[in-house]
Parts: sequence; C-alpha cells; structure tokens
Amino acid sequence: MKEYDDMTSFTELGLMEPLCQAVAAEGYTTPTPIQEQAIPVLLAGQDVLGVAQTGTGKTAAFSLPILHRLAANKKRPGPRKVRCLVLTPTRELAVQVGASFGTYGVHLRMKRTVITGGVGFSPQMAALQAGCDVVVATPGRLLDLATRGYAQLDEVECFVLDEADRMFDMGFINDIKKIIAMLPKERLNLLFSATMPPAVAALAASTLRNHKRIEVTPASSTVERIQQKVLFVNKDKKRDLLVSLVEAQKINRVIIFTRTKHGANRLAEQLSKTGITAEAIHGNKSQGARQRALSDFQAGKVRALVATDLAARGIDVDGVTHVINYELPNEPESYVHRIGRTARAGAEGIALSFCDLEEIAYLRAIEKVIRQQVPVDESHGFHCAQTAGLRDSPNMKAPPMNRGQNRGQTRGGNGGGNGGGQGRGASDRNRFSRTKRAA
Repeated sequence: MKEYDDMTSFTELGLMEPLCQAVAAEGYTTPTPIQEQAIPVLLAGQDVLGVAQTGTGKTAAFSLPILHRLAANKKRPGPRKVRCLVLTPTRELAVQVGASFGTYGVHLRMKRTVITGGVGFSPQMAALQAGCDVVVATPGRLLDLATRGYAQLDEVECFVLDEADRMFDMGFINDIKKIIAMLPKERLNLLFSATMPPAVAALAASTLRNHKRIEVTPASSTVERIQQKVLFVNKDKKRDLLVSLVEAQKINRVIIFTRTKHGANRLAEQLSKTGITAEAIHGNKSQGARQRALSDFQAGKVRALVATDLAARGIDVDGVTHVINYELPNEPESYVHRIGRTARAGAEGIALSFCDLEEIAYLRAIEKVIRQQVPVDESHGFHCAQTAGLRDSPNMKAPPMNRGQNRGQTRGGNGGGNGGGQGRGASDRNRFSRTKRAA
C-alpha cells in the first residue's frame, strides 16, 4: 500500500467505484489529510479516534468508508434494525451529515433517516419501522425512540460519535452512555472531536478497541488561511462599527456571533432596519425557522446570519467571507469553532473580533488557547485606546467559566433531553479540496 503522502485520488484509497463516481460528480478530486489517513484504516476494519478541527473533511472521512462496508456486505436491515448509527450533538449537523450519506450513496441502495427533536415523531417511527442502513441522530430523540422500542440497536455494525467534545459541553454524556449500552459488542467504532479534554479521552478509552489515533491539526488550533483581527471598541459603539464595516467592505455573506439568544434577535432586527438583511439562529428558534434561515443565507437572500455558539460548529455554508465576533465567547475554545465557519474548502477568510473593556479577559483566554496574539486592527474610527491599553495588564486574568451553567443553558435552549433538538450543521460540500489537499 502506498504511503499517504503519495495518494492523489479517492480511487487509490480503496473505495468502490460507485462511491468514487459520486465524489467525482461533486467535483472533488483530492482527499483531505484526514480522509487520506482515515479511509484506508476504516476500510480495514480498525477503530478510529479522529482529532480534527472543523472544515478538515471528517464527515466524508467516515461516511465514505462506512458506505463502502455496508454495500460490500449486502445484508438488509430488518424492521426497526439499524446497521450504522451516527450520533451528532445538533439538529443541523444531523441533517447535513444525513445529506452527505445521501450524496455519496446516490448509486447505492441504502435506506437512511435522520432522527432529531423539534419535529414530529410519526415520520421517524415509520422510517425506523422499515429498518435503516444508516441512522443519523441526536442523542435525546433517539434514546426516547429506542426506549419505546421503535429503534433496535443490537445489530449496529458501525457506530460514529461525532463532535464528542460538544456532546459533553451540551450535557449529553448520560444519554450517549445509555445508547452505547444498547449496541452490540462487535462493531466498528469511530469517535471524532475537535478537542481532546480528559473526559473525551476517557470516553474514547472505554468505547474504542485497538484504535488508531489520527490527528491532522493540533487541538484548538485555528485555520491558517483565516486572517484574524481584533478591534477594540466601546460596547455602545459596536453596532455602529458593525454596520460601518459591513457596508464599507461590501460584505455579502457574514456570520455574526453573539453570546445570548436575546442579543442575536435584537442585533438581527437592528441590522435589518439599517438595510442589511439579517436573520437570527439559536436554540429558541423552531427547527423549521432555523432551516429556513440557513437556506435563505445559503441562497443569498440574507447577507448576515446572527448566531449564538449553538451554531459555532455547524453553519457550513459556501462563500462565507467573514466571521465577526460581535461579542467574544466566554469559553475560549468556542472562538476556534466560530471562526472556522469561514475559510472552507481551501478558500481564505477573515475573522474580526470586537472587544470592549469587559471582554479583555476573554481575549487573553482565547490567545492562550490558540497560542498566539490576535493582531489589532486600528483602521476603523471607533478604536478605543483605553481598552487596547489594558490588553497586556498583568492584573487582567481570564474569568472562571461555569461550564455546568453553559451546558444547562445550551441544552435547554436546544430542546435537549428526550426529544431534544439541537442545532449545528456540516455539509460536505466544503469538506474537500477541489484541486489540492486542504491545508
């Protein structure tokens, strides 16, 4: 077998022809590093622990070899049986991962369904009753249906836990453990995570068997193609600065992050009043409203999508040129996932962060995590020298983070628990480098 660095096509990775045809039809020719490394391992039947930041192509890294294995074994699922189970922390991610399986399996006869909260039970129960080759689900709703007997997980051949660190942050670990207990002992296991905190490492140790660890970028690193800048500004001047930047730079596709759902709603309304079309997306929105907002943003009907950290790892839309942190996140790791919404599929992107006096500690915590100082942009007319001067003060420390409170707020906002809905997406349109390997 050739060394990974010498591989130049999906065919050389060992994938069957129908899958290679489907990938080629999407215009992709060269695997990304995680695809190059993970696909042969999974085809050989070995468990994988993948540590990869957003935008590296991990959805295709597991969906393609899983489809290959399922198609090679011509077994058909019985009623309520599931052959492959993929767990994701959010609704949007589940929808888009399910769509990826459909895109790559277009030439294969595979039955798939997506199970999430926020929508009716009946269609999901009907799909499960018929048996499914692939089920992509959020933990709460799946556990509810499995507990009621509508889904039987004792014949699962492949189990994928995607965004494991986010699962912990959102408080789903108990649901996940209950689901894992329903699975057969003999199965292929895949666990993917953007970061590897001790809790995720412990879960990996208890779930994976004789696995291979694949790490394509350092945990919590930022995408090199993103130009990062911090803009020091007084809190009451942030909205004026935002409008000025969007109009002056003629930004047509921007994702703006706030810390709260109320703040996202208010900012979207304020932007719309200035003539900048905007929609808010967060956990209090219905699943239909969230999908419509994403669709309108994708279609160019909306210039600005205002989101909470609910969507930080999940909005995967072509052509997002800018990400603006209107408010800095109080968990520094979220910064990495926020700015990862731009610079997809080999493109370049710009990430601008507004920082007021009260957010200096958050900025310093972020810089500690990414192991670099974010350059300052003083080119705007709202620069606050007082705030900038406090950046290097030795007395300015990062505030303590109440992760428990964050989990409760996030999960409650997403409709967690049994029937809980979540909200993040990851289409594979941006998961490949079209002409060269992704950086």
